[in-house]
Amino acid sequence: MFSNDSSDNIDIMLGNPKRALIKMSIPLIVSLLITSFYNLIDAAWVSGLGADALAGVGFFTPIFMILVGFGNGLGSGAAFAISKYIGENDKIKADNASIHSILIDIVVSIIITIILLIFLNPILNAMGAGSTISYATDYGVIILAGSVFIILSNALYGIFRGEGDTKRPMYAMIASAVLNIILDPIFIYTFNLGVKGAAIATIISAVFVILVLVYWLYVKKDTYLKPYWGNFNFKRDISIDVVKVGIPASIQLLNNAFFAAVFSALLAYVGSTDSVAVYSTGWRIVTIGTTPLLAIGTALISVIAANYGAKNFKNIQIAHRYAMKVSIVIAIVVAVLTNFFAGEIASIFASSGSSVRIASELTGFLSWIVIYYPTMAVGVASTYVFQGIGKGLTAMFQTIMRETGFTILFAYLFAVVLGYGVWGAWMGIVLGEVVSNNITMFWADWQIKKLMDIND
Repeated sequence: MFSNDSSDNIDIMLGNPKRALIKMSIPLIVSLLITSFYNLIDAAWVSGLGADALAGVGFFTPIFMILVGFGNGLGSGAAFAISKYIGENDKIKADNASIHSILIDIVVSIIITIILLIFLNPILNAMGAGSTISYATDYGVIILAGSVFIILSNALYGIFRGEGDTKRPMYAMIASAVLNIILDPIFIYTFNLGVKGAAIATIISAVFVILVLVYWLYVKKDTYLKPYWGNFNFKRDISIDVVKVGIPASIQLLNNAFFAAVFSALLAYVGSTDSVAVYSTGWRIVTIGTTPLLAIGTALISVIAANYGAKNFKNIQIAHRYAMKVSIVIAIVVAVLTNFFAGEIASIFASSGSSVRIASELTGFLSWIVIYYPTMAVGVASTYVFQGIGKGLTAMFQTIMRETGFTILFAYLFAVVLGYGVWGAWMGIVLGEVVSNNITMFWADWQIKKLMDIND
């Protein structure tokens, strides 16, 4: 094992996968919950500007998801490559991979920003933003102008996760969230900037995160990994390892954004822009409810990748099954609580001005959507298994199968073909998730057993 003071996390990942999963998941849960809460607070502040402003920001949400998706995806690629090299006991290669990851992040973020700025209006029009497009554009242009910070901050977290450190990213995200919460009302109402103010607050918070992470990496210099320029030596195989998980993971999350865009258009067709406001706001609440499941899955990538590098495939099976068990218990508890308090939760985001008119529909959405949570518990853990063993394309296919395949298909069937309207669209999400998540679970179990058979 490594002698560095930071090696405790690495030793646990390789020696006790259950403990590693819990130790890494708890800070990730806190981090993601804080992020989700301040996204909800954004929505709550914006809702004070009216339902049209809320819907306008909602129409931009799929594009925002593209930025976050590429950041998280590239972060997953970094975590996979770094953890694998650590499992192979190759510290030099792990350091080199960390600086490779940063450079790849910067290049990709610049390309994505330019493309989205050019096509922003056509995308919003295609989604059916209609009368709310001015709000969507005001918010979106500012976010895109600073999107390099959003992508890079999310991707840098992957470097820390690669060495098993999820605490410091948690501290950075909490600080960023608190800053955003403070700045939101100031920029939105005190400076009278409306939705532009919400966007400015988000960008300032993202810049702050990067400054904190840079401090730990390059000023304090107490991380296990050393992503210094002096440790950089371009290696094609390292770039491939980062990209083969990072890019499919990004496209996987990009597909989520595509799903949100198509689903918003479907809602506008069978319902109204109010239904889009319900979906965009409700999905923020869903994100909070499912955050523990995503956190456990994210931690699973590093645990599995380290053991994959060490060729300890039994630990991969142990980690996968334990992740599913813990996730199922959490999912059931969250589903019951959300269903029970659906009305109270909805009232927080539909209590003033014209937003009041969406309260009833938002309550119905929250009451029904939680049905699929327990199956998501097994689906998320299983998809992340494939990222952890470097099969990013397989994980990407599974997400496309779930969102663009089953979910859109069922939503269209119930909402349009069978004529159930908006309620049918909600049920399409539930049925699509239930079917695809169970397929993914059996697929992951088969893949792990296949690795164990080869090792024997």
